[in-house]
Amino acid sequence: MARPIRQTPRQAPPPPPEPPRRQRSGFVKALITGAKLLGALLFLGLVALVVAVGIAMSSLPSFDQLKSSPNGQMIRVHAVDGTVLVSLGPSYGQWLRSDQIPQVMKDAMISVEDRRFYKHPGVDPIGILRSVSVRAEKGHWTQGGSTITQQLARNIFLTSNKTFARKFREAIISLALERKFSKDEILELYLNKVYFGGGSYGIDAASRKFFGHGADHLDLGEAAIIAGLVKAPSNYSPTADAQAAAGRAGVVLETMVETGKITEADAQAANPSAIKLAPEPKQNSVRYFTDWALPQLNTLIDDTTDPLDVWTTLDLNMQRQADRAIGSDTPDGLQGALVSMERNGAVRAMVGGKDYITSNYNRAVTAQRQPGSAWKLFVYLAAIEAGHKPDEAIVDEPVTIDGWSPRNDERSYSGQINIRTAFAFSLNTVAAKLGQAVGFDTVADMARRFGITTPINTHPSMVLGTSDVHLIDMVRAFAEVDNKGAMVVPYAIEKVVGPDNKLLYQHSAPENRVLVAPWVAQEMTDLLQTAVNTGTARAAQIGRPVAGKTGTTSSSKDGWFLGFSSGLTTGIWMGRDDAKPNPGLYGGRAPARAFADYMKVAVANRPVEQFDTQVTLPEWQLEPDDEAYYGQPDDNGIPTIDENGQVIQQGGDDQSQPMSDGSDQGTPQARRQQQQQDDSDWQGPPPPPPPGQKLDQNWLNGVLGRKGSGAQQQQQPRD
Repeated sequence: MARPIRQTPRQAPPPPPEPPRRQRSGFVKALITGAKLLGALLFLGLVALVVAVGIAMSSLPSFDQLKSSPNGQMIRVHAVDGTVLVSLGPSYGQWLRSDQIPQVMKDAMISVEDRRFYKHPGVDPIGILRSVSVRAEKGHWTQGGSTITQQLARNIFLTSNKTFARKFREAIISLALERKFSKDEILELYLNKVYFGGGSYGIDAASRKFFGHGADHLDLGEAAIIAGLVKAPSNYSPTADAQAAAGRAGVVLETMVETGKITEADAQAANPSAIKLAPEPKQNSVRYFTDWALPQLNTLIDDTTDPLDVWTTLDLNMQRQADRAIGSDTPDGLQGALVSMERNGAVRAMVGGKDYITSNYNRAVTAQRQPGSAWKLFVYLAAIEAGHKPDEAIVDEPVTIDGWSPRNDERSYSGQINIRTAFAFSLNTVAAKLGQAVGFDTVADMARRFGITTPINTHPSMVLGTSDVHLIDMVRAFAEVDNKGAMVVPYAIEKVVGPDNKLLYQHSAPENRVLVAPWVAQEMTDLLQTAVNTGTARAAQIGRPVAGKTGTTSSSKDGWFLGFSSGLTTGIWMGRDDAKPNPGLYGGRAPARAFADYMKVAVANRPVEQFDTQVTLPEWQLEPDDEAYYGQPDDNGIPTIDENGQVIQQGGDDQSQPMSDGSDQGTPQARRQQQQQDDSDWQGPPPPPPPGQKLDQNWLNGVLGRKGSGAQQQQQPRD
């Protein structure tokens, strides 16, 4: 039997070797690691964002608090009778609830400012991408990515600084606002608080300013104009550039058509260029006063945020008349200024120029001009304090002081007169003599004592008013004479009232300070009333006692009149801002007439006040009906001469009454008796000399009611 063949079991082939594993590249590892880190950072960032938004939400004021918080300090300035003169700072209209705001206003604002308003959470990524895309296409930023919510956050809580930190905070607050308030509440806040230019915050303030009615009655065209203002309030203001405002409103209407809010026909019918705007309030001279008064608040109160009501000293009736007087009496091509104040310093009227809109430069308090002979107030105050008397005799003659020789016009002189007459006719040689006698430093000290704040030179010529002064300082000095030599401090603000009628400031009279003895002020008033009654200032007569002084500088560059009556002191200046000569401008003409036109109205309802010293004129100089104090200017054959000795033609505005004797002696009763005796010897005024001719002593004696004659040639001095 055959042996079976043993088969060796076949060994399984060895498994194929495993392919070598590919090692991961370092780039892939870095990418994965970066992705993990980025995911972690995004997660942490999201957590941080949620935390930041949560914190911001907890710190946000309530809706009612946001409604009541102002965007800045509003100041309402009142006249003395309570009338609101002007509202400064932000202006707010009535707060309109969401259901009171016209739908066209909401649609217009959303269409032009944030058409995805109802779709984003406060920050709009799509809007940001669109803005960046336009930036890349055009090479410059033409539209922002800020939502209405972001604009609200910036307006209420932040500034407009273009920094990354501000934008980040803006985004956080915007997200918080969206979490805390509804879309309608956010839109209500925005429309009531956004700035629309011209000091107007909110659609109601803007609507009242531009259209004269509340925002609850806005039509489509008006809503488009207001919505277009947000981008650039000053550029698109309808009162500043109506064409630009209409053009911008057209863009708003186009976006409303694009978003389906209105039809093309609606846009055509709106026609923004045909919308009638409310008239702009006239910026009259009240602004000169408020511009001067309001900076004083910084020294009176510390509140710079709460709304304030400021009650001032301004009298609107006086201010209107001051406007009229400066406007009508100031010659063409010249500027005029006026300040009027009470004995206690309360400024009742202030005009800094003929037109505030054309020039807001306040010549009443800022300009510095030479006062001419009005400065002689301080010369004669110093002389009276040194013992000189109004009735004291003095010689008008040539004089030289340290090489300076002042002269009266045409080098003519009056000889022996008294100080009263020298002041009334503004004789320069007499002023120089008195200034030298008391000392020029003494005159300068007297001016500083009476409130002159500008530098004063002490050259001999200073007696003729060669130092620059402010009009308000000169008015103060004359008011201090009227106040019997006691200090007067000009002021404009009576009281300041804050929220809830809280009294923040109340004016109180400063400590009484005597500048000169009452008798000095009394005798100075004697001289001042003589200048109005018989001298260079007769055009300033108003039918009741007036004391005052004219002033004219060289080449008639400046004309002044300052005076007081019935407790009110008023100063007038006229001239050119460039200080060029003004032929025909003299203090006794236009400035004195402006004073009279203003004061007749300003003191009409005040009791007549007699001065402690009175100068009584001869009967021939009194009005026949005796209605006016010492009469009104009339045409009686005597020509008017101004303070510079020029004969003014008879007829027209420059007529004035004749001058009386300024050489009265003794008491007022004795002077009246002497004048009555002089009047009995007076044969009537001589005929006037031809215009421009020198006035000789015989003519002057006739005008002054003097007996006798003189051979000296006389002409009135130049201030």
